[in-house]
Amino acid sequence: MVLCFMLSDRVAAPPVIALRAIEKWYGTRDRPVHALSATDLDVGAGELLVLLGPSGCGKTTLLRMIGGLIAPTSGHLSIVGRSLWARGERQSDALADLGMVFQDANLFPWLSIEDNISLPLELKGMSATARRTKAHDLMKLVGISGFEKRWPRELSGGMRQRAAIARALSYDPKILLMDEPFGALDAMTRDAMNLELQRLFLTTEKSIVLVTHSIAEAVFLADRIVLLSPRPGRIDQIITVPFARPRTLELQATAEFQSIVLGLRQRLTEIS
Repeated sequence: MVLCFMLSDRVAAPPVIALRAIEKWYGTRDRPVHALSATDLDVGAGELLVLLGPSGCGKTTLLRMIGGLIAPTSGHLSIVGRSLWARGERQSDALADLGMVFQDANLFPWLSIEDNISLPLELKGMSATARRTKAHDLMKLVGISGFEKRWPRELSGGMRQRAAIARALSYDPKILLMDEPFGALDAMTRDAMNLELQRLFLTTEKSIVLVTHSIAEAVFLADRIVLLSPRPGRIDQIITVPFARPRTLELQATAEFQSIVLGLRQRLTEIS
């Protein structure tokens, strides 16, 4: 079942991420593994784009190439008009526009929440007073004010992820990359974090690229969903989600929402 909707106007603007024939092979002891077929993709300014597909299809590989963590085997990748890779080397000017959040919050256990959030600013040479002010502002933004001096072990999983998001936002990147950020959370906390991410998306107007295995989460959050095929990953289809924002959890009970979820589930079954 193929779903087709009109592309949103925002995608017609110059892309903040542009992939042209990006491909990835991994060398192994036995034989090379073709992880991602040559892929073209644009992400628009102020767009929330979700990468969805079966396990092993290359979602995380693609996200990590966009984030500068893995070099592509071939092709060209630009961030806000600047090449991310040149002669196999990451380009720091393009990296400056990227923030990344993983499934594990990856907070340093020996640092307070405030110090975890402000660490990137310390590495950039910002003064202690300015760092503290910025960290407090971000903690308010993500809803964890009052926990500045707590240790990561004293926070719930959802609160640690809020701190990780605040840290990724600390140096004000234009783009936020998120790899299954809520995958380890219970269902109710995950719903709350989906609402929180939508609020941050609307408040900050960042571009976001999110990897998830949850079809319902993808439909709830995305402006567009990029459905990837099994390895070697390729774009099977791109679906534009037609729901206005802000979206409430009640949307998930509607026939239109469930129809899109069902169509994606059927397509995933067909290509898996």
